[in-house]
Amino acid sequence: MSGKFEPKTPVQLNPPKDDPISLEELAKANGEQEGGKCYVAIKGLVYDVTGNKAYLPGGAYHVFAGKDASKALGKTSTKAEDVDADWSGLTEKEKGTLNDWVTFFGKRYNVVGRVEGATNFE
Repeated sequence: MSGKFEPKTPVQLNPPKDDPISLEELAKANGEQEGGKCYVAIKGLVYDVTGNKAYLPGGAYHVFAGKDASKALGKTSTKAEDVDADWSGLTEKEKGTLNDWVTFFGKRYNVVGRVEGATNFE
């Protein structure tokens, strides 16, 4: 079934996990350790982007690695100062963009858990 944001190559995803991931654990999963994990959180959901070089050091989206990038994604920004879990100040259009990113990531990357204590799901 094709639809909005479908990957060019079909991706076989695991069922999403609901495991709590601490902010410390998320921060360590920044792709900087050899063979280490690389995670990006959006609206409190943690996605495993380990296989995508764009999120590794030197990549265009490394600024998001190990963080909840909700605000930046809503603003379509790669500025470090916009990388923040709090997306409450986004405009309605930016909130729509953020939800599009949730859809995009959800069709490409496994959800490995939720940020522990996150309140930015909706």
